[in-house]
Amino acid sequence: MNIEPSNKLKDLPPYAFAEIDKKVSELKEAFGRGEASAPIDFGVGDPSEPTPDFVIEGLCDAGKKHASSGYPSYVGSGEFRKVCAEYMERRFGIELDPEREICSSIGSKEAVFNFPQGFINRGNIVICPSPGYPPYKTGTAFADGEPYFTPLLEENNFLVDFDSIPEEICERAKILWINYPNSPTGAVADRAYYEKLIEWAHKWEIIIAADEGCYIDIYFEEKPLSILEVSREGIVVFYSTSKRNNMTGYRAGFVCGDERVIEIYKKLKTNIDSGVPSIVQEAAMIALKDDDHAQHMRELYSEKRDILARGLKNIGLEVRVPEATFYVWLRVPDGMSDVEFAEKLLSPEIAIVVTPGSAISDECEGGVNPGAGYVRFALMPTLEEMHEAVERLKKFSA
Repeated sequence: MNIEPSNKLKDLPPYAFAEIDKKVSELKEAFGRGEASAPIDFGVGDPSEPTPDFVIEGLCDAGKKHASSGYPSYVGSGEFRKVCAEYMERRFGIELDPEREICSSIGSKEAVFNFPQGFINRGNIVICPSPGYPPYKTGTAFADGEPYFTPLLEENNFLVDFDSIPEEICERAKILWINYPNSPTGAVADRAYYEKLIEWAHKWEIIIAADEGCYIDIYFEEKPLSILEVSREGIVVFYSTSKRNNMTGYRAGFVCGDERVIEIYKKLKTNIDSGVPSIVQEAAMIALKDDDHAQHMRELYSEKRDILARGLKNIGLEVRVPEATFYVWLRVPDGMSDVEFAEKLLSPEIAIVVTPGSAISDECEGGVNPGAGYVRFALMPTLEEMHEAVERLKKFSA
């Protein structure tokens, strides 16, 4: 009996972060044999800090409360969506109707991946930033759409240059993905940029899908805007507790914006899953109601960012200090590729894991890979490990 994957699955490249996990495992094995230092992992952006105690403590009561609740709501309980609306109003001054303009999601990834299926037909285009979150393109492919990659370039402050997108692409495009604060560059979009972007999107009748909620509460100076503060028409935003509250394992988030978009997304979602578990919704409500923990995480990531930046500068590298997120997007030294730089850091005596920029970027028009020449550091190691990493980096230039 011959069993083969579908063509869609066969055509997908290996998931970049799975490859990084493999490298970490290899280093750990070498460390166990005494052949390498213990790896310090800046590769995958999975918070190492624990979920807040007040969230965990609420889970027990939530389990009892929902012991016989049955299946959860497909779109989130009314109470959950109300708490999401309260968070958006408290954080951004945006008033949303919990019934018509908000829907729960199982974290961000499933929502991002599935979203195009509600709007894309064969031959339609989805404009995706490069570098960018892989589900932007894979969700497009599984919806029978075509991804068009637009580069995030340093000379444009890593903002999507929508004016450079050819008209023939705009005519076929149905969705534009944006991600600010941006992974991996740490860039932030301001009101003036959003106003011009929205005007352009309305002209071409392109839905703006803003994957903003993973990092919008991880900032170091000014609070980043939500694009919904500028407009709601044809705009949908994606939120998650994964990074704000160190709840990656809980898979809790929400999608909100233009009620016409949300109505279609709800119809799609009810045919795909059975909703966020009720006890997880309870945990997410507890997390979203609290702002002190987010402030604590900002202070911690700020300290880590500054430690790493000093260490990189001390070995002669230029560092663009990020405005937000927990990433440092570093241009590698002249004469080295991003892969060569990452491989040198993986040497047994350094044993630092980073993500090559070309591994999380796609070639754009003209054959340019905008991630080439950069690596991404995710500020996940502990403070002790951050200081150890700075010491090990000194061996890089030795």
